Amino acid sequence: MVAEDIIAALQLPEQALVNQRVAKKLLIENLAPTISDRQQIHDGVEEVQWVAALKPGNCGIPAYHDTQREYVEAAVLHINLRQSARPARLIELLHRAVPHPTLLLVSTPDSLQISVSHKRRAQNETGKVVLDGETATVSLQATPQVNAAFLAALSLERQPRSNLHAFYQGWIDTLLALKAAHLTGSFRMASSPIDAAARQQALQACIELQAKISAVRTLARKAQQIARQVELNLQLKQLQKALDEAQAKL
Repeated sequence: MVAEDIIAALQLPEQALVNQRVAKKLLIENLAPTISDRQQIHDGVEEVQWVAALKPGNCGIPAYHDTQREYVEAAVLHINLRQSARPARLIELLHRAVPHPTLLLVSTPDSLQISVSHKRRAQNETGKVVLDGETATVSLQATPQVNAAFLAALSLERQPRSNLHAFYQGWIDTLLALKAAHLTGSFRMASSPIDAAARQQALQACIELQAKISAVRTLARKAQQIARQVELNLQLKQLQKALDEAQAKL
């Protein structure tokens, strides 16, 4: 699967398409990054393509305003990274650089990822926006059946249309469904906002438990005393049970 497959699956309105290359100089100017970040952009980014700008006038979805957010546009960007790039940092920088919530397609020589992140107004800087919560980034490394179900669910017409915030949350929920499918082997969209929130909590629990299991296994391999080995193996069984319970909620 390549980025063009994702773009086609989005079924974007023709009038929303931009298809313009974004100069790396603009990213650096907008971000005012550290020297290290500037070097990452210069050395790691092959190309950034602004694919589309979804606005009420071209997609029929109303804008959203509250005390924290103003969603008047949702962007779709595609970034091509070189082998030497550090994707996680560059993904964060790209989300920070764009003032609107963005669906970011990330191509590297070895992988394809999709990333999303809500945004809100900065508390201490008028006119500025910042990332709101964690960035969700998912690799497209699932089975053909899961990928096909994901692409079908990603379509613009399958997302909530009450306003641009709900619409963008629909994209986030679709990516989280794919992330859950990496663990369960099957793709299932959440049945309600409550179900989606519960899945997000379960996914976070799975990530934390997997990290703990990995750490305890490392300790177990190094343990010399039998009593310590028994203790760590017991911890592993308890953690695995908790992981199985968390995965069952996905």
